[in-house]
Amino acid sequence: MSSKNSQKNLVGQPVFKQIMDLIPCSKFDQLVAKHQADRYYKTFDSWTQFITLLFGIYSRCDSMGEVCDGMGALAGKLNHLGLQAAPAKSTAGDGLRGRDNEFFKEVYFMLLKHFNPTLSVSRIDNISFSRLFIFDSSTIRLFSEVMKGVGRNPKHEGKKKGGLKVHMMIDAHTDTPTFVKISEAKQHDKNFLKYLNPAAHSMIVFDRAYNHYLQFAQWTKQRVNFVCRLKSNAVYQVVETRFEQDLQTDKAGVLKEEHIHLEYKEEKEKKTLCLRKVTYKDEKNRVYQFITNNFEITNEEVALLYKLRWNIELLFKKLKQNFQLHYFYSETENGIKTQIWCTLIAQLLLQILGLKSKSKKAFSTIAALIRIHLISNLEMFWVIANCRRTYAKQKKRNKSPCIQTTLF
Repeated sequence: MSSKNSQKNLVGQPVFKQIMDLIPCSKFDQLVAKHQADRYYKTFDSWTQFITLLFGIYSRCDSMGEVCDGMGALAGKLNHLGLQAAPAKSTAGDGLRGRDNEFFKEVYFMLLKHFNPTLSVSRIDNISFSRLFIFDSSTIRLFSEVMKGVGRNPKHEGKKKGGLKVHMMIDAHTDTPTFVKISEAKQHDKNFLKYLNPAAHSMIVFDRAYNHYLQFAQWTKQRVNFVCRLKSNAVYQVVETRFEQDLQTDKAGVLKEEHIHLEYKEEKEKKTLCLRKVTYKDEKNRVYQFITNNFEITNEEVALLYKLRWNIELLFKKLKQNFQLHYFYSETENGIKTQIWCTLIAQLLLQILGLKSKSKKAFSTIAALIRIHLISNLEMFWVIANCRRTYAKQKKRNKSPCIQTTLF
C-alpha cells in the first residue's frame, strides 16, 4: 500500500550543507582577510573550524573528540562541505586556543546585518518605539578555573567551578542579540551599561540590578529612553503625584504615577535626576515600581514595556536548552568564547530557517528536526514543514495460529 506522501523531496546535498549555503561566502572571506585568520594555519582554515564547530553544536556533541569522531564516520559526505577529511582532535583543539574569537564575533554581526531584511518583518503591537532593546545577563557555570566567579570553594580536593556571564542586549522586535559581551561572572552587572551605545529616541528595558543613576542622567541628555524597576532601598523625593487609584483584589492595573527626584554624584558633585515612577499591580496582587525618563507614553505602556523584558529570559532559556552549553570543547578562555559566538550563529541560522519556511513550529521542534536530519539528503524546508505527516496504515500482519498440545 502506498503512503500518503509519495514524494521523497530528496536533494543532492545534506541538510547541513543547505544550512551552510545560507552564509555569504564572499563576506566570510573578507573577514578572514581582515583578521588574517588563516595566517598560521595550513590545513585547518577558518571555514573548516567554522564547519566543525557548527556540526558539533547542531549535533549536541559533548566534546571535541565526539565532534571529530562523528565527522570522521561520515566519510564521503564531507566533500559536500568542501572538506577532504575530518579534522584531528588535536588540530581542532589548537584552533580553539589560537584563532581569535573576535573573528567569530564579527561573523555573527555580519550575518545579523545580512539577514536583517528577513528579521525586520516582525513588529510588536501596542509599542510606540521602533527601536526597542532589552538588556540582561545570564550565568554559565564552568567546571574550570579559566573564568572565575561562580560556586563556593570546594571541600578537600574538589575542583572549584569557574563561571562566565553573557551580557546581552536584544532587539525586542526581531528577538535577536545586537550586543553581546562575555565576562567573568563575579563582575557587577551595572558596570556593563557603559558599553551600550543606543541611538537617540530608542528605548532600553532592564532589571533593577542595573540601577545606575549617573548612566541614567547621561542617557537622558542623549534622549535615550529607559524603563526599569526601582530598588527597594532607593532614596528619592516625591515632587508630585500625577495619578492615583484603588483597584479591587485580583484586578491588574496602574495604582499610582509620581514625579520623583533622585540624587547622584558626578565628579564628586551632587546632582538631581528627574524621573517618573509608576506603581503597578498584577492579577496576583504583586506590586511593582517602575521608573522611566519618558514622560510622554502612557502608564500602561510603561508596564507593558517592562513585561517584555521576559523575552530575553526566554532567549537565554532557548539557548541553554537547545544547544550544548553545559560542556565546552576547550578549557581556554578564547575557546569558550569562540563556542558561544558559534552557538549564537547556530541559533540565528535556525531562526532564519523558521522565518523562511513560514512555520509556526516551536524553535525547539525545528532544532530537533535539524539535529535528527543533519546529514539526510532531504530538502531542509520540507523537513521543517512536513514533520507531522500521517501515513496510511499497513495491513495487519496475520498472526500464525497458536499450536499448543493441551494436557487435558
